[in-house]
Amino acid sequence: MAKPKTPKIDTGIPRGSREATADGLSRLLADEYTLYLKTHNFHWNVTGPMFNTLHTMFETHYQESALAVDEIAERIRALGFPAPGTYKQYVALSTIEEESGVPEALEMVKLLVKGHEACAKTARTVFPLAEGGQDEVTADLLTQRLQVHEKTAWMLRSLLQ
Repeated sequence: MAKPKTPKIDTGIPRGSREATADGLSRLLADEYTLYLKTHNFHWNVTGPMFNTLHTMFETHYQESALAVDEIAERIRALGFPAPGTYKQYVALSTIEEESGVPEALEMVKLLVKGHEACAKTARTVFPLAEGGQDEVTADLLTQRLQVHEKTAWMLRSLLQ
């Protein structure tokens, strides 16, 4: 299948920089979407003495993630490239593994900490690409994602102490 043509875009970011950044954002999108699915799954399936707290917390987290995946995908499109949008693509691009089965509540928390840290690491790999292309919009988006993931990982880790 032929790759779709990229429309002419003249916003001051060279095509090569836009493409490299879009590729990096595609990896971040895959991580974010995989974490969204994992968090939503855990929201549905958490049990135990911390049920209400975790159920509510996970809902807040997956709702925030749903908005984030849209922002990231739209940024990829604004850069002039197609955003990945299938499970097959996400599996190939993501650094976060899917869960088989239903872990215990505290294991869910540990896995989500790991997922948020993975998203932060992926976001950091895209930063030099955005900065090199003078893409302040993407850099701002990455900063916002880092703030969310680092804070959420900290809050989840606090439950494990």
